[in-house]
Amino acid sequence: MSTFNATALRSFYPSIAPHRHGMLDVGDGHQIYWEECGNPNGKPVIFLHGGPGAGCNENHRRLFDPARYRIVLFDQRGCGRSVPHAYLEANTTWHLVDDIEQLRELLGIERWQVFGGSWGSTLALAYAQTHPERVTELIVRGIFTVRPQELDWFYQAGASMIFPEAWEGFLAPVPESERGDLMGAYHRLLHHSDPQIQLAAAQAWSRWEGDAVSLLPNPVFADAFAEAHHALAVARIENHYFVHAGFFTANQLILNAGKLGHIPGVIVQGRYDVICPPQTAWELHKAWPNSELTIVDDAGHAVTEPGILHHLIEATDRFRD
Repeated sequence: MSTFNATALRSFYPSIAPHRHGMLDVGDGHQIYWEECGNPNGKPVIFLHGGPGAGCNENHRRLFDPARYRIVLFDQRGCGRSVPHAYLEANTTWHLVDDIEQLRELLGIERWQVFGGSWGSTLALAYAQTHPERVTELIVRGIFTVRPQELDWFYQAGASMIFPEAWEGFLAPVPESERGDLMGAYHRLLHHSDPQIQLAAAQAWSRWEGDAVSLLPNPVFADAFAEAHHALAVARIENHYFVHAGFFTANQLILNAGKLGHIPGVIVQGRYDVICPPQTAWELHKAWPNSELTIVDDAGHAVTEPGILHHLIEATDRFRD
């Protein structure tokens, strides 16, 4: 393990546009948006976004050298440009793992690098443990394995003591009598028959995440997280996954980390990541012998934290050949 303090920092590659995109019908009423950027003959990499429910954005394309990588992105079921929006039927981790395989086959890719942060790290680990023969390298950030202690920390008590003013906003839609199980209370609100009650709950849920995502306060993040279309997908899909423990058995991703043994891996983690504290990254590193862990001492959760971004770019450059 290494720790890191900022000196000369790498940053995003220049903006690029997709050269190919489409909609893939994955069944169950879902169609997922996908796109390719960079070099069509380059090293294949798939980017797995966070949430679940957040969708991809243009900065995600810029984590990879476009001259050397064939960059594949997609919006997971129910979010971003995928349809139907915020749809929860047939929407589980294992549906998403199957969708990644369908996309790989559609694009004619034999093996690829897998990159994911936050929930994207969860999905990356689930995919790599299910299809290790398809993964050349694994780069993960802000490690999250959907265990009860991780969910309780952020959605019941823990992070609330670090951001008390933002926590009041998260509590606001929930009657005091229901605050002993906030995820359960939000589940009821996010499935309310009144769309306005659903939306208000979704915006409170998503803004809480936006308030805590960076080391230093960033109102732009909080406002973006609370935008109605984004918030509804993030809140409904996250809550759906979390009340079902990510559709995992107990401690599944850590216990199965031995399946990653032959895969070179990089783990990048912010020391002051309040959403996904470093304990989980440490446990994953110890269970995954072929992993390299860097803890960035002056970083929170967001991919845009300068030290986090630096180490991710360093990792994708290292593996591009």
